[in-house]
Formats: sequence, structure tokens, C-alpha cells
Amino acid sequence: QVQLVESGGGSVQPGGSLRLSCAASVPSDRIFSIRVMGWYRQGSGNERELVATLSRAGMSSYADSVKGRFTISRDNAKNTAYLQIDSLKPEDTAVYYCHADRIATPAGIILSSWGQGTQVTVSS
Repeated sequence: QVQLVESGGGSVQPGGSLRLSCAASVPSDRIFSIRVMGWYRQGSGNERELVATLSRAGMSSYADSVKGRFTISRDNAKNTAYLQIDSLKPEDTAVYYCHADRIATPAGIILSSWGQGTQVTVSS
């Protein structure tokens, strides 16, 4: 099983910034590669929605609501993804989940894995 551990969430005022991290690992094994890493979020009473994705090859995509404010990046050598979130708005308040797609390990391909989520709260 792949473990995705998010960190970096917290409470900030509108206009503030946070940097989320997501580290992928496989207990007692290694990861060869991860095709796509992404961030999703789920606000109270809402469905989980895509925030941003970034492929191993460097292709990124963003939800329209975060374009220009959020930046996704990754360190393939560390199997870690980051989400820099700037100019935060109250509507960005949500639990942010990391997702990994097609994780290659010595035991085979793991198609999908989710992290446990990290809370981001934006309020004055």
C-alpha cells in the first residue's frame, strides 16, 4: 500500500499563504515513479473537487477557481508534491487531499492512492 502523508495545513487570514506537502512512500519497499500527483479539496457540505494536478513529465492543470493563486510542484526524486497557495480566500476553506495516480513499485503498479487530508481554514 502507498502512504500519502500531507502536511502544511492551518488557519490563515484572507490574503495569506500556505504551502502544502504530500510525501508518498511504500512501507518496506520503494517507489519507482508516480505518473500523476494532484491535490483535491472538499469543503463542508461540498463534493470533493479537483484543485491541481501535475504529471511526472511536467504537465499541470488547475481548477479555474485557483488559477493564478495556487502552484503545484513536485520533486520526483523524493516522491513529494507541493501546493503553494497564495491570496487565500474564505471559500478556499476545505480539507485538502493529496492523490497519486499509477504508482510504480517493485511489486507492481498501484493505480490510485489518497492521503488522509489536511485542513485549510481561511478566516479573519
